[in-house]
Amino acid sequence: MKIAFDVDVLAKQMGINDMVHQVADWGYKYIEQSPHPRINPFYKHPLFSKDCEAEYRKALRETGVEISSFIVVYRWSGPTEEQRQMAIANWKKIIEIAVNMGVQVINTELSGDPKQQEICNGMWFRSMEELLPLFEKEGIRVEIQSHPYDFCELNDETVDMVKSFRSDNIGYVYSSPHGFFYDKGKGDVRHMLEYAGDCLSHVLFADTFNQERDCRYIVNPPWLGPTDAVVHQHLAMGEGDVDFEGIFDILRKMDFANKKFKVGGETIACVSYFGFPDKMQIQAPEARIRIEKELLGGEL
Repeated sequence: MKIAFDVDVLAKQMGINDMVHQVADWGYKYIEQSPHPRINPFYKHPLFSKDCEAEYRKALRETGVEISSFIVVYRWSGPTEEQRQMAIANWKKIIEIAVNMGVQVINTELSGDPKQQEICNGMWFRSMEELLPLFEKEGIRVEIQSHPYDFCELNDETVDMVKSFRSDNIGYVYSSPHGFFYDKGKGDVRHMLEYAGDCLSHVLFADTFNQERDCRYIVNPPWLGPTDAVVHQHLAMGEGDVDFEGIFDILRKMDFANKKFKVGGETIACVSYFGFPDKMQIQAPEARIRIEKELLGGEL
């Protein structure tokens, strides 16, 4: 199992060299490269100039850190065909970048419109059928997560969509800060992880509050509904409502840490903290130590 740190919170504060060195200083061996304005920006075409690549590779060599995975977010679910086609072009470029950097795993979202679920569902399957041969050709494991305010937010339905391809190149991401959206506020992490089963290849660790509980979040104007706006957080484990004891218990029973996949190799446990950059010097190492203790038998 690779324990990675999602560098979103760092990319907003520092350059690539300092970002990589900071991850190394916190004791991480892997970076999950979330959308970055110089590499893989949200929704837009990937960039990654020669200068940017050289800077990144130099920092990786200096620290011994590796990239476990890229996160990309493209509108491959449309809802328009023009958006979908642009997303396909973005996918082709990020796969080229991933292969060049020796990265075999790409973590992504469905990226659709909850107000146009039928259209977006069809667009996503069309995109998957078009891209799957490329994933297979290049040896890339693409991992799907549903996300708050997407055309599908539910764990079980998204797992069924992933499993429908019966492909070693398609995996499932369980994102703990999105879990209350995955089952409409129940937070039954044990069921969700067990339902994902053998296709679970990636877990994102962060806490959040249950948006279904009265006054956990207060949204104004108060009549805004779930198709207007949604709220969640990426807090340190223990700061919200997520049942992490249940998550770690099930992951141990699944032997998640020792699973290997035909494509992309090891599973990934990624710390995905965004909420308090000022606390990260303490929270980031603490999260790594806890995951090591819970899943690898390490000691505090």
